[in-house]
Amino acid sequence: MNESASSGPLVVVGHDIDGVPGAVRITMNRPDAFNALSEALIDALQSSLDEVAASDARVVVLAGAGRAFCAGHDLKEMRAEPSFEYYQALFARCSQMMLTIQRMPQPVIARVHGVATAAGCQLVAMCDLAIAASDARFAVSGVNLGLFCSTPSVPLSRNLSRKAAFEMLVTGDYIDAQTACERGLVNRVATPEKLDDAIRALAASISAKPRVAIAAGKHLFYRQLEAGIDTAYQLAGDTMARNMLDDAALEGTEAFIQKRTPQWRET
Repeated sequence: MNESASSGPLVVVGHDIDGVPGAVRITMNRPDAFNALSEALIDALQSSLDEVAASDARVVVLAGAGRAFCAGHDLKEMRAEPSFEYYQALFARCSQMMLTIQRMPQPVIARVHGVATAAGCQLVAMCDLAIAASDARFAVSGVNLGLFCSTPSVPLSRNLSRKAAFEMLVTGDYIDAQTACERGLVNRVATPEKLDDAIRALAASISAKPRVAIAAGKHLFYRQLEAGIDTAYQLAGDTMARNMLDDAALEGTEAFIQKRTPQWRET
């Protein structure tokens, strides 16, 4: 990937969350471009997400290098080849990368600082959890350029209320971190100097739980959201029945009965 030659790899994957076993940090590394999603960065993210999904990782943190989380698609690159076929293929690749976040077994936490705009805001919405710095800002601002943020509208409308999501989409206005938290786009807000502490605490809480239960629960969570309530209950019941037979659940319930701390046997 020639784009990465001057600033290192487009995506940096590291196990650098102190004191959190099984935590992986995936960092978008186009700081000079506010981590705009170029074709190469989308492909690099896809490759990294696929690799981590197949690993023993328990929890993933998605972050951005430099002054921003992600400023959306790389508009300069997009304008270089203006054809329907090109745009259709580009958005299909990006959508596949976004769906990988939801479909991988590990919970993914967005670490948001600076701005998260357009497809960057979409990334935040696609992550399972999100913690934002108190000075972070969010927008789906394509409409200001005559381009309705259609693909970001998919996860945005599944995180926020319909009217709150639609207001963002048709105005392109920024909202601050506290508003994003109140509307359900992020879970928590921390001061910039405490952002990593908040990320670490949430990651540690997830990492301490049995991997099999978290993976099964995440898979069920999204399946039932898109189903009718009867089907949702059937899916949930089947998932719980299988989960109850897992070694982790057997140990957990036995420990509860015996009033002791569970001793998870998985590595």
